[in-house]
Amino acid sequence: VTGALKMFFRELPEPLFPYRFFEQFVEAIKQPDYTPRVQAVKCLVKKLPASNHDTMKILFGHLRKIVDKAAMNLMSTQSLGIVFGPTLLGPEKETGNMAVHMVYQTHIVELMLMEYEEIFRV
Repeated sequence: VTGALKMFFRELPEPLFPYRFFEQFVEAIKQPDYTPRVQAVKCLVKKLPASNHDTMKILFGHLRKIVDKAAMNLMSTQSLGIVFGPTLLGPEKETGNMAVHMVYQTHIVELMLMEYEEIFRV
C-alpha cells in the first residue's frame, strides 16, 4: 500500500505541499522553539488549497494509524518522514541543496505526524 501511495503522490503534477509553500514550510520547521514551530506549520496548513488540505488530513490520519503500531510494523514518525518527505514536498527547481532539503522534508512530515491532532484539530 505504501508503494502505491508514494507512486500516486509522486505522479501528481504538483506535490501535495504546493511548490509555492515549500520555502515557507522550511522556514516554519527552522523555528528554534517547538510550540511556535507547530503553530507556524499549522498556520501554513490552513492556508493550503482545500483539496490539498483535505487530502493531507486524510493521508496524515492514515499515517498516524501506522505510527500507532510502530512496535509491530517498525514504521516510526522518523521512518515515515524519510519515506514520504521527499515525495510530498520539495522545491520546484532543485538548487543543489538536495541533502539539506531532505532533512527539512523529513522533519516537516515528522512534525505533522507527531502533532496531527493539533495541526488538524481532530
